[in-house]
Amino acid sequence: MGFLENHFFYFILMLLTIAYPLAQSFERRIYYYKKWRLLFPSILLMMLLFIPWDICFTHWSIWDFNSDYICGIKVFLLPIEEWIFFIVVPFSCVFIHEVLNYFFNKNLESSSYSKISFFLAIVLALLSVMYSDKLYTLVCFSLTSLSLFILSLYNPVWIGSFFRTFLVSLIPFLLINGFLTGSFTEQPIVRYSSNHIIGFRIINIPVEDSMYCLLMLLIVIATYEKKLNQN
Repeated sequence: MGFLENHFFYFILMLLTIAYPLAQSFERRIYYYKKWRLLFPSILLMMLLFIPWDICFTHWSIWDFNSDYICGIKVFLLPIEEWIFFIVVPFSCVFIHEVLNYFFNKNLESSSYSKISFFLAIVLALLSVMYSDKLYTLVCFSLTSLSLFILSLYNPVWIGSFFRTFLVSLIPFLLINGFLTGSFTEQPIVRYSSNHIIGFRIINIPVEDSMYCLLMLLIVIATYEKKLNQN
């Protein structure tokens, strides 16, 4: 990957991530582009939480960005590529959500998924207490736990399709995050302080990032599905 390892690497990675979902947005079976007016407000709502979170953690040196792989333009401490990340990743994941809902049963039996959501909420709550000295672990697991607990209470009809989307989205998410965390490059784009994570990694990706992804998608898809039902 040496030929790609330059100041535009993060930006190129985001372009490659969105290329196929964007190109297929006009596909006649999905018509994803017609739902953008519902999707982008949902992404914006998620960003209202994740951007301040990202800024604070960057300021506190819980993570930082390798200047060798970013163009150098920053907005409130964050590389412009990081802002793009919060648009590109949910855009692509909701595209996966729409494709899965089209080709497979959309409304999966919800009671079992509600129980799974509640169980995960309990596990994450316990882990956040156990690792309360690890700030990324504490914040990520506690917020995700709370969100999953609320999800289990409401038990929406889309809860099963959400978990299906999350599991499928983990494949490209781990690939992208693998590049971000240095699994396939000489140096990581995003560097984590070992003082604030558990230390368990999946192909060099902190395990916290998987729950970070879950929380991000849950906020976007919950808002998106609500808007779809209201439309």
